Amino acid sequence: MANLKEIRSRITSVGSTMQITSAMKMVSAAKLKRAQDAITAMRPYSEKLTELLQNLSVTLDADTGSKYSNQREVNKVLAVTITSNRGLAGAFNNNIIKEARNLASGQYAGKQVDFLTLGKKGNDILKKSHSIFDNNNDIFEDLSFETTSEIAERLMELFSEGTYDKIILIYNTFVNAATQIVVKEQFLPILPPKLTEDQVTQEVHYIFEPSKEEIVEALIPKSLKTQLFKAIRDSVASEHGARMTAMHKATDNATELRDDLKLQYNKARQAAITNEILEIVGGAEALAG
Repeated sequence: MANLKEIRSRITSVGSTMQITSAMKMVSAAKLKRAQDAITAMRPYSEKLTELLQNLSVTLDADTGSKYSNQREVNKVLAVTITSNRGLAGAFNNNIIKEARNLASGQYAGKQVDFLTLGKKGNDILKKSHSIFDNNNDIFEDLSFETTSEIAERLMELFSEGTYDKIILIYNTFVNAATQIVVKEQFLPILPPKLTEDQVTQEVHYIFEPSKEEIVEALIPKSLKTQLFKAIRDSVASEHGARMTAMHKATDNATELRDDLKLQYNKARQAAITNEILEIVGGAEALAG
C-alpha cells in the first residue's frame, strides 16, 4: 500500500485537476450559450436560402450559372474539414478526421482527394498522410461573415476554373450540448432539390426580376457563402458543447478518484495508527516481562 505522503500528494494533484476541469466546463458553458443562440437564429435563413438556390438551379441553362451547378465527372475532390484549434473536446475532432479518411479511402478511392483544413487539430493529423491543399487556423480568432466569404469565394473560383470537380464540407452539426453529428455536405456543384412525387409531376414556373443573370450573379454566391458560414457556426457550437460535456465527465471522474483516494488514505492512516498502538503495547509488555 502506498505511504501516506504519496496518497496526500495524489489527492492534492487530483483536486487541482478537478478545479481546472470545472473552470473549463463553466467557460465552455458560457461560450456555448452565445454560439447556440447564433446558430439557432441563423439556421432558418440559411435553410430557406439553400432551398431557394436549389430550386433556382433547376431553371438554369448552359449560359447562366452552369459554372456552379455543372455536374462533371468527378476526378478531383476537395474536402473542407472544420475542426478546432484546441483539444480537450472528447471525440469532436477525431470524428471529423475519421470521416475525412473514410471519404478519401472509401467513396473516392482512386481519385485525387485534397483537403482544405479549417482548424489546427485537423491539419496536424491529416497532413501526415493526406494531401493538404491549404489550411486556415486563424478563421476562429475573428469569425465573421466577411472572413468566411473570402474562403467561400476561393472555393467557388476553384470549382468554376475546373481545379476541382466536387467540393465537400465535413463538420459537426450541433444538436445539443451532449450530441454532435458529423455531416458530409456537398458544397459544389449545387445539388438539385429533392422533389416529392407530387412536385415532380408539377411544372414550376419562375418569374425573374430584374433578370435571371443578375439573380444568379448575386444570389448564388451569397447562398454559398451563407452555407459555409452556417457550417462553421455549427462547428463552433458543437465544439463548445463537446468540450463542456468532456470537462463535465472529467470533473466527475476526478471527484470519484479523489473520494477513492481519501478512503484509501483514511484506511492507510488507520492501519498505521493500529500498528503504532500494537508496537507500544508490545514494548510495554516486553518491559514488564
